[in-house]
Amino acid sequence: MVTIAVTSEPADEPRVAVSPDTVKKFTGLGALVRIEQGAGLRSRFSDEAYRAAGAEVVGKSEALAGADILLKVRRPSVDEIKALKPGAIVAGMIDPYGDRAELDALSATGATLFSMEFMPRTTRAQSMDVLSSQANLAGYKAVVDGAAMFGQALPMMMTPAGTVPAAKAFIMGVGVAGLQAIATARRLGAQVTATDVRPATKEQVQSLGAKFIAVEDEEFKQAQTSGGYAKPMSAEYQAKQAELVANHIKNQDLVITTALIPGRPAPKLISRAMIESMKPGSVIVDLAAERGGNTEMTEPGKIIETANGVKIFAPLNLAGTIAVNASSLYARNLLAFLETMIDKKEKTLAVNWDDDLVKGTLVAKDGQIVHPNLATKTA
Repeated sequence: MVTIAVTSEPADEPRVAVSPDTVKKFTGLGALVRIEQGAGLRSRFSDEAYRAAGAEVVGKSEALAGADILLKVRRPSVDEIKALKPGAIVAGMIDPYGDRAELDALSATGATLFSMEFMPRTTRAQSMDVLSSQANLAGYKAVVDGAAMFGQALPMMMTPAGTVPAAKAFIMGVGVAGLQAIATARRLGAQVTATDVRPATKEQVQSLGAKFIAVEDEEFKQAQTSGGYAKPMSAEYQAKQAELVANHIKNQDLVITTALIPGRPAPKLISRAMIESMKPGSVIVDLAAERGGNTEMTEPGKIIETANGVKIFAPLNLAGTIAVNASSLYARNLLAFLETMIDKKEKTLAVNWDDDLVKGTLVAKDGQIVHPNLATKTA
């Protein structure tokens, strides 16, 4: 029988790695799920709900003792891994480009570490794509929180006392979070524009009823990697795009920035001068705060108000603020991934090390960092 351990996350992480729904499915696969008491409370999953789904709810040390698999949202500690079976599987969002010394220490335990952030962007892996599931929620919440901070109505309203004009929302970066932000802002009645350096996004933006804003030159037409991410752009292109954005942003009421390139500091899309040109009461929600932010004035984890009355909100874990939804989706991502590693007939672990999903997410094995994006880096 495969034993799966789930423990509580740090104080700043309200999400949890399994839901009662996924516990029931793991149990159906023949696994034993042991959950630390209270691990799901911040996601509104009670210990009773986990027990009803078939889990054992126990103390932390008992949950970890000799387990085959540890499921986490954030990086586990070395002590947590050492309590597992030697060579146990650990899957979570382990921030592979963060604190390298700590990652080396986790690797040295001999555990088999999978970083869900490295999940390949393929059709087969869509149900396991944690970045997309969490970004979707972040894009929605960015608009809702930004609208609340704006302090004015978003939709156009025609009343006997006169017309309330529609607010203008500008979405910078049209990945999963950006597309959800466009859709949400449109549903709330805002007049929406969006920009991205990837040409494929133009049609997506227009299909959601928003207007696309970008410098569409030859470099723009080549600005996407095979994996679907934006390529770093030349200084010349960045200057042209910055000029276009500067002229556009001064009239915007709500700006959502979502631009991130894995393993790199967030690109600076909004300069201090652009912010100073914006109207009093305008709001910027910076979803790239965890990598330094997309504006020159971003203070990660804070809400600041500039001298000219612009609010800049830089949340570090926006999906976590709607933890019940975020945990439910994340738990399903992990279930879909782990299902590929469990032999349904024998009810034992059966990892196919040649599987593209396994190779794509495997960070460490047998005491070594093995992922090609990380193997040559030093602490």
